[in-house]
Amino acid sequence: MCGIVGAVAQRNVVPVLLQGLLRLEYRGYDSAGLVVVNHNQLERVVSTGRVAELSEKTIHTSGHLGIAHTRWATHGVPSERNAHPHISSGQIAVAHNGIIENYEELRTRLSAQGYTFASDTDTEVIAHLIHSHYARGISLLGATQAALAELVGAYAIGVVAADNPQQLIGARKGSPLLLGVGEIEHFIASDASALLQVTKNMVYLEEGDVVEVGLHGYRIFNAQGEAAQRPVHVSELTNESVELGEYRHYMQKEIHEQPQALANTLESVCNSQSLIPGIFGAEAAATFADIDSILILACGTSNHAGQVARYWLEEIAGIPCNVEIASEYRYRVSVVNPKTLVVTISQSGETADTMAALNHAKSIGHLHTLSICNVPESALVRASKLRMLTRAGPEIGVASTKAFTTQLAALFLLTLILAKQRGRLSQEAEQKHLHDLRHLPAAAQAVLNLEPQIAELAKHFADKHHALFLGRGLHYPIALEGALKLKEISYIHAEAYPAGELKHGPLALVDQDMPVIAVAPNDALLEKLKSNLQEVRARGGELYVFADADTRIHSSDGVHRMQMPEHAGYLSPILHTIPLQLLAYYVALQKGTDVDKPRNLAKSVTVE
Repeated sequence: MCGIVGAVAQRNVVPVLLQGLLRLEYRGYDSAGLVVVNHNQLERVVSTGRVAELSEKTIHTSGHLGIAHTRWATHGVPSERNAHPHISSGQIAVAHNGIIENYEELRTRLSAQGYTFASDTDTEVIAHLIHSHYARGISLLGATQAALAELVGAYAIGVVAADNPQQLIGARKGSPLLLGVGEIEHFIASDASALLQVTKNMVYLEEGDVVEVGLHGYRIFNAQGEAAQRPVHVSELTNESVELGEYRHYMQKEIHEQPQALANTLESVCNSQSLIPGIFGAEAAATFADIDSILILACGTSNHAGQVARYWLEEIAGIPCNVEIASEYRYRVSVVNPKTLVVTISQSGETADTMAALNHAKSIGHLHTLSICNVPESALVRASKLRMLTRAGPEIGVASTKAFTTQLAALFLLTLILAKQRGRLSQEAEQKHLHDLRHLPAAAQAVLNLEPQIAELAKHFADKHHALFLGRGLHYPIALEGALKLKEISYIHAEAYPAGELKHGPLALVDQDMPVIAVAPNDALLEKLKSNLQEVRARGGELYVFADADTRIHSSDGVHRMQMPEHAGYLSPILHTIPLQLLAYYVALQKGTDVDKPRNLAKSVTVE
């Protein structure tokens, strides 16, 4: 959440800053702003509208050094006074992602020193704190380092000073920031996608790093203030991968990218004749031999992926698995088993709650860690001994789609490899699963072909305000994910329940105005599910059933059946996810909501 872009160059950097902010819109924001240094003065322009509105306000703004920001409100309401960057004494400007936990204490102290606060944010404290050191004659780098030493919390910051027209400072702790390396120009950003238009050479800053950036070069210092070397990576992202192309929204584009994303994620095994632990890292075989249980830590959609995996891991691999919400895990006393594999799941690899949960797990004695993530240089990947990259490509829409299905694919691979290592996977079963995985992208494409029918189905939801999702067993987490997608982007209140729990409370909500969406694969629980669906019809509820071809569920008065192309066995959750994504998307179109940037939400949740 929030986005930072900074630039120092021999050209006007305002277009670079604005283009970078446009690329970071997916992260979620409620205001935007920039500061440029011009003739030893700071020029600040802010807006509570979209980046396009900010762009209109900067037609006459120019400078060779600047920082820009999209803000997702934490401290203080969305407003121009609270928009970043924040300025201290007309000399220091700061853009900041994260949360400063001791800001109230610092604010009181700085107020006593004569500083006036123009906003309600925690960020303004950083600007004044840096200025308090800078005013004593300390360099901008030194003043920033001194200020950071006093902060408690998480931050990624960009800092400029009015009387330093060629110097940009960046720093990170608990929130992502990277350096873009150019020709006699350099940049900082929260995300590589923000800089693709100016460079593909990226330096990923590590926890606690501070970087001093100039026209001709840069210097990086670690958390101890010592000079540090960080490798330059050539980004594999392309401009095309982060552009909308022929699609109406990024969410629609990313739903349609799932067959290729799945193929990319599974490439290492689908071109092989056997499953090997090495796809999770060089130490995977030894680690997997030493574990007797799994603990999955994740938030939101990633947590739903973990809940599906628990069914797989316990049934196929025969290994106990617990799934916890990352934001809750470290706030309770838990029993540590040194032979537990701690699996963290995150699209961005920068999710603050998940990162904090991983650090807590390690601090209390968990030795074995594995991350499943879409971003190779992310903090989560670097903090884990083992990793599996989902290779979904950039996901711009706030509502996760291809990240989820590729996480499921990675978790199924983990299940199979653990099952094989534990002697629970015969060679015949291994080959059958490999065949099914190779077929998965084609099966996903077949589901996407249902899009016109689902678009028609969505029209039934135009006047609805509530919805109930039902699933059983392996598909209950998919019902949870379907409900989450619908509420995220259409703002329809949606809940999900195991279908067997219907009579224990939720049935009281069912009437003709409460659509009930059921995930109905042809599995061992199908007949039980059918009985639950009859309970809905008996109360006048309208059913929308996503059923496999051989379930013998038919459309009738009050029952709308959407036939899935095939039953995919254990991989069915991946395929049943896709029509629920499409349903949410087309219902949101009916409601006229902002599909890619739903209100109050952010893509990369880098605050706790």
